[in-house]
Amino acid sequence: MTLALPTTEETDPFCLPPLAAAALLHDAPWQRFAVIGDSLSLGTCDPSPGYTTLGWSDRVADVLRRVNPTLAYLNTGQIGATTAETLRLQSDPLREFAPDLLYLPCPANDIVRRTPDYDEIERNQREMYRMAAATGAELMTFTLGKAYVVPVFPDWTDRVRRANDLTRALARDYDAMVIDMWDHPIHDRPNLLSADRLHFAASGQAVLASEAIKQLAHRLAATGARTVEDDARHGAY
Repeated sequence: MTLALPTTEETDPFCLPPLAAAALLHDAPWQRFAVIGDSLSLGTCDPSPGYTTLGWSDRVADVLRRVNPTLAYLNTGQIGATTAETLRLQSDPLREFAPDLLYLPCPANDIVRRTPDYDEIERNQREMYRMAAATGAELMTFTLGKAYVVPVFPDWTDRVRRANDLTRALARDYDAMVIDMWDHPIHDRPNLLSADRLHFAASGQAVLASEAIKQLAHRLAATGARTVEDDARHGAY
């Protein structure tokens, strides 16, 4: 019997090589990339053998810098931050930074309470999207994956589903990109999580970054197609 070799960043089928990632974003227009929110925003993680210990957001910023070496990058994420805390503590630095690409958090910490108030969660999330849209930035977000588990809550899966449904609905309302991780095959990996059993380890962060880059490339392609159609309608061709 042949034993499978351990996956590394170079052999991981879900990871984009750095040059391939940069090629996907070769015409990216973004000059100012901002990330707000919580520990997922920060890219909090434990090391994984064979992977660089770096969060997804820093990885995406590194790829964007390959395309635009003068990229400005701001990450104000705070471990444990709820949506209300993100609004209260991170809105002013964000507005001052004036991003043209902005990551918004899903309400992971909002559902970690005895009885979540989903109406309040929706109000806070919508206010965050309203504030973010006012910056004029391109918006992006993740959904929570199945590996994110808090066993003390027997209804946890339903909580995550409701949080993800809210994220998808708001993303539609505000034309935000969604990197949907709920049913990603990476969740089958036994070494996906950090020791806290909540955050992706470095191997998962590498995959998150690759999925984000693919979604950014998809948005660029869609925007380019819309531009060609608009030019054709206005007689540019």
